[in-house]
Amino acid sequence: MAKRRIVLLGPPGAGKGTQAKRLVETTGLTHLSTGDILRDEVAHGTDLGNQAKAYMDRGDLVPDQLIIDMIRGRIETADGFILDGFPRTVAQAEALEKITPLDVVINIDLSRDEVIRRLSARRVCRSCGRIYNLLSNPPQVAGKCDVCGGELYQRDDDRPEVIKNRYDVYMASTAPLIKFYQDRGILVSTDGRRPTDEVFAQITAVISA
Repeated sequence: MAKRRIVLLGPPGAGKGTQAKRLVETTGLTHLSTGDILRDEVAHGTDLGNQAKAYMDRGDLVPDQLIIDMIRGRIETADGFILDGFPRTVAQAEALEKITPLDVVINIDLSRDEVIRRLSARRVCRSCGRIYNLLSNPPQVAGKCDVCGGELYQRDDDRPEVIKNRYDVYMASTAPLIKFYQDRGILVSTDGRRPTDEVFAQITAVISA
């Protein structure tokens, strides 16, 4: 029986967003990304969005309970989902258990060195915002956007020293979820170093089983 309640885990740069979008196209499941949900709630001026915006405007983290309430509303109206970017902590995972059972948690494993290598190769067009990767999707002309000819630059959060910190934060807060879901017998890991198509094929096999 196909699995319809899925969580994707993995460090920054592991390709969770890419895999989630491909899975949505082939399965019809709803992609629930906390970042997208937060932006949508704020943009539509919902009660939860307005509460979250007050924290964001002060530069504070949005509290767990607000994020959980946003997720709850989306889960309750979705006929199956792929969660990407949530839960981030064991406390969030415990809260999620009270909302819905999960069918499978897929961990896209990637080392610190590989995360730094991948993300530090990312470049963005100053004019149109198109994203390139010098390793996997380089521009035809170095430093120039293929679409508009704009200058490509490296965002501050794609610099190696920032990426190292993002990875360390992930390992401290999110990596404990691996044991949490292992203990529940629903964790499957895949090697994030493999080509995107191979990772996608393995994930598809897991959720179809």
